[in-house]
Amino acid sequence: MSDILERREYGPFVLALLSFLTGIIAGCGAFLFRSLIACFHNLFFYGTFSFSYDANIHMAPSPWGALIIFVPVIGAVIVVYLVRNFAPEAKGHGVPEVMDAIYYNSGVIRPMVAVVKSLASAISIGSGGSVGREGPIAQIGSAFGSTLGQMLRVSLWQCNVLIAAGAGGGIAATFNTPLGGLLFAVEILLYEVSVRTLVPVIIATASATYIGQLFFGTYPAFKIPALESPFFHLDNPPVLIAYIGLGITMGVVSAIFIRTFYGIEDLFERRFPGNDYVRHITGMFIVGFMFMILMRYTGHYYIEGVGYATIQDILTMTLHGAGFLLILLAMKLVATALTIGSGGSGGIFSPSLFIGAAFGGAYGIVINQFFPNMGIIAPAFVVAGMAGSVGGVTGAALTAIVMTLEMTLDYSVVIPVTITVAISFGVRKLLCRESIYTMKLARRGHVMPDALHSTLHNLRRAEEIMETRFTAIPPGLSIHKLAELVQDEPDTQWFLITDAEELVGLLSREAALEAVVSRSGAENVESASSLSFIIVREDILFYNIIVRMHLANAAAALVVRDEALQPGNVVGVIGNTQITKTVAQGAEFFPVLSGGR
Repeated sequence: MSDILERREYGPFVLALLSFLTGIIAGCGAFLFRSLIACFHNLFFYGTFSFSYDANIHMAPSPWGALIIFVPVIGAVIVVYLVRNFAPEAKGHGVPEVMDAIYYNSGVIRPMVAVVKSLASAISIGSGGSVGREGPIAQIGSAFGSTLGQMLRVSLWQCNVLIAAGAGGGIAATFNTPLGGLLFAVEILLYEVSVRTLVPVIIATASATYIGQLFFGTYPAFKIPALESPFFHLDNPPVLIAYIGLGITMGVVSAIFIRTFYGIEDLFERRFPGNDYVRHITGMFIVGFMFMILMRYTGHYYIEGVGYATIQDILTMTLHGAGFLLILLAMKLVATALTIGSGGSGGIFSPSLFIGAAFGGAYGIVINQFFPNMGIIAPAFVVAGMAGSVGGVTGAALTAIVMTLEMTLDYSVVIPVTITVAISFGVRKLLCRESIYTMKLARRGHVMPDALHSTLHNLRRAEEIMETRFTAIPPGLSIHKLAELVQDEPDTQWFLITDAEELVGLLSREAALEAVVSRSGAENVESASSLSFIIVREDILFYNIIVRMHLANAAAALVVRDEALQPGNVVGVIGNTQITKTVAQGAEFFPVLSGGR
């Protein structure tokens, strides 16, 4: 209670400035985080100190040769040390911890989390862990937003907006996707979508994207020469049937990914002997062995790190063997589950892109072989597969569509991409109720809302929900007379205790019955326990009423024509019964209130 009372709600101009600052820091944080990845990558793989690293280009073979399998092991030791000793929240893929802070921890994220998450995730990725950048940068940006909100003691809703702004800004900057960052915040983090929450996030994502473009350039994340001319034509609708099939199978793959991910995590946490060090070292040794084998027999590490070079190869059809793409898919899925499930730190967005690209590419190649006259262009299926995988795995369907299009700057496949994502999301939902983000929280018993919806009941005014059946009684009225009054007026729900022109107490019908049962006839109502109450006007909104009742620890609200507290001005009473009834009526519009995304 004291924490709530000490918070302060700032005006829209101040909130806009705070959002702008959050976006700037998130953009700078994205640059520093990617620089750390480059530094650790060069240090671990080549023994050099350099910040030169392009994730879209395959790296040269490491001079360590077969000993490269121990590079992820060394990284694992450092990651476990950092996480265990400084910030356990930095373990895993980050986004669920941000969601948990918003819904279950009053928007509190420790500043130390940003530091440890940056180092631990950069080491995980840099040493070859099969994880992505989006989870860490979302947690880093949100940690700054939360810290800023805590320092200034902003109201709870404004603090949560700053958290969403930081996360969305970080993603927008690191992927050069301002709209994708905005939609990520809306679909995954914000529990209210309105002008007051959207504008700050828009400011943050725009400013973060600008900073990101200053450091990384304005180029898209991937280039697809095969799709530079319009791909989908309205006179070729049968192609859409192929995308329906891709959406169905991509939904199945997404569900398999989620189940495998948490299955391996359970294997390490519940059945694997040894401490955190032993578990993560074992997992990363297997990952190192996997990409060492790939280097020896194919010439590239393929599944290590974020995997963007492999995605680029699939988009340009440098990799065009369907069987090999499916092998890479399986290896990436297992490597990602091993990296995070054994105790690593990193995101799942990039692995989801990889899995979708590999499956979409293999699917497109196979369909083209069976139906050569259908006009299939495999890279289009790669793009649709990437979006379908992200939408199915994360549960953020709109984010998947928009971010994929922003990362490729190709809108010629927007219709196939939309169809694929919608079907993939639906199929995954049927097979696995929780997304990869919400399942982690559901296993803790922390349920996330299934959807954002308008709280229509919050817009109802006091005069619409108040109880008008009340009676004024004097303080000297005996309990015996009160019993007769309760019996004679069965419809009366409230009793106002008035002394001349002064309101001195309030009894609900239940409180009056309790007084009748427990007290003798010689006592009067003045000695009965009066309920605490607040005064509200007829036009005040329901939401404001319950907030004021909570802050005042009041059991009821007296509705008056004006602010003067006089018996003649009281026109109604709002208590628990009226509140429950109003909320229940609002719930009739949206019967599904909770569950995984």
